Amino acid sequence: MGAACETARAASLQSRPVNDTPLPPTPRRTGHAPGDVAYPKAIKSFVRRAGRTTTGQAKALADLGPRVLLPYLAGAIDFEAVFVDATRAGGLNDLKNRPRVLEIGFGMGEATAHIAALLPDTRFVCCEVHEPGVGALLKRIGEQDLHNIRIIAHDAVEVIDHMLPLASLDGVHIFFPDPWHKKKHNKRRLIQAPLVTKLAARLKPGGYLHCATDWQPYAEQILEVLGAEPQLANRAAASHPELAGYAPKPHYRPLTKFENRGIRLGHGVWDLVFERV
Repeated sequence: MGAACETARAASLQSRPVNDTPLPPTPRRTGHAPGDVAYPKAIKSFVRRAGRTTTGQAKALADLGPRVLLPYLAGAIDFEAVFVDATRAGGLNDLKNRPRVLEIGFGMGEATAHIAALLPDTRFVCCEVHEPGVGALLKRIGEQDLHNIRIIAHDAVEVIDHMLPLASLDGVHIFFPDPWHKKKHNKRRLIQAPLVTKLAARLKPGGYLHCATDWQPYAEQILEVLGAEPQLANRAAASHPELAGYAPKPHYRPLTKFENRGIRLGHGVWDLVFERV
């Protein structure tokens, strides 16, 4: 997803090295840009970009895709059914009580895999249409033996509209969405009021929406858009007034290689965490 906001692998994969020689480039859809404050008739959360899938990613897609990839369906997700293999103890009743988090645009999946390993009792539904990114996250899932991630390789807006019931989520993660730096392209940014209203309605009371960006003008826009949503309240405003509405980096979000490079270059990173009232 732009500057990326950054699914067990077969035994054969563990026993031999994977050839990651790139395959020929194939046009794919990635990034996120659901239009202006007033959405166009066809809302989409991505734009078309070129990309390439390595042989290792393609193998992960073939081996782990049947377990981890969820098809886009015009019906609510049955969280207990799709995460049944993630149950450690307590059966389905235990599984029903585990938090549900939606991630939009995970890039190459580095942060997603880290957070899923850190929070093994949380169930993550992750939307990304960039096939190399999907393959990369599946590869990480196999290498780290993660069972609490499911991927929907489809437009996140349609997933929200048709697969996620109201008040069904405990959290939403949107990390480093495409900032669309040029002013004339700002209208393509993902975080706009209509999408935020959809997301807020899918959060349970007390659920959170966590955004992060390394582009200050975008951070300012996100702060304004989230602050104007009546279903949300700013968690950091009272507890960290010195941050002017931004939040300290939550413990679960890792510093990615991209982010560390930016910090070395003097770039800032802004986290925004709002709560469903």
